[in-house]
Order: sequence, then structure tokens, then C-alpha cells
Amino acid sequence: MNKKYIFLVGIGILIIAIDQILKIWILRHFELGESIVVINGYFNITYVRNFGAAFGFLSESHPMFREVFFLSMPPVALVVILMILRGVRENDYFQIVALSLVFGGAIGNYIDRIRFRYVVDFLDFHIQEKYTWPAFNIADSAIVCGVFILLVLMFFEARQKKPVVTAHS
Repeated sequence: MNKKYIFLVGIGILIIAIDQILKIWILRHFELGESIVVINGYFNITYVRNFGAAFGFLSESHPMFREVFFLSMPPVALVVILMILRGVRENDYFQIVALSLVFGGAIGNYIDRIRFRYVVDFLDFHIQEKYTWPAFNIADSAIVCGVFILLVLMFFEARQKKPVVTAHS
């Protein structure tokens, strides 16, 4: 098996396992909306159900549309990731890891969508209860980190391809 696919499977399984274990723990030990303070004024563990996408995107849309959309899009995204990975060089570890993080995170949240029709979120960051970030989970974190790495790689790749302008005397 190709090294990049071993990375994809290994990192994907690690992300899925951590994500699902923590979500199971939340479901067993918390009531919906229940919260415990971890760092006073900054971080709580709070059980939240997210019927939308990141930051509640589409959470207010028609339930039938939401279900069809959120149950059909992840498989498409996973196929796209596999197609992209096919073209990645085997020694391009940053891109392989980034795609693997997105892949594992997408599957982690997809498992919730299939089981519950919503995603279990629990990481609740805020600043003194004045500025709050929408709750998220490990799968979301993996997706965001993977996309961030891909954006940084694209930025540096674009800078390297940019022609250098020199002054001629």
C-alpha cells in the first residue's frame, strides 16, 4: 500500500477514535446544555447538539433539506479528498497530513449525522462570557487544522510561482 494512503488511514482512524470516544463520554456524563468550567472565564465543556454545519450554518434551514444535504455531502467530500490525494507526491507530508485531518474529521462528524441526525459538540471557548465561540468538537478541530495547513501551503506555493521583477539598467 502506498505510504500516503497509510498516513490517511492512520491519521483518519486516530482522529475518528479520539472524536468518537470523547463524544461517547459527553453523551454518558452530560445532559443537553450541561456545562462544567475547565478554565474560569475562558473554557467550558458543554454538551451542545449542532443540527447545522460549522458555526451552526444551515441549522435553521428546512429539516428535510438539512438531512439530505448533510448526509450526501460528506461522501462526496471524501471522494474529492481521495482524488486530490492521488495527485499528491508521496514526500509531500504536510499536504498528506492536512488532507488526512480533513478526511478523519469529516468521517467523525458524519458518524454523528448518521447516528443522531446532528453533531455532538462540547468544546466551549469564550472570553469572560462576553465573547463566545460556537461550541465544536475534535472532528471540527481536525478539519479546521487541515484546511489551515492547506491554505498556508497554497499561499507559499503561489509566492514561489510569482515572477520576480528586477530592474534593468
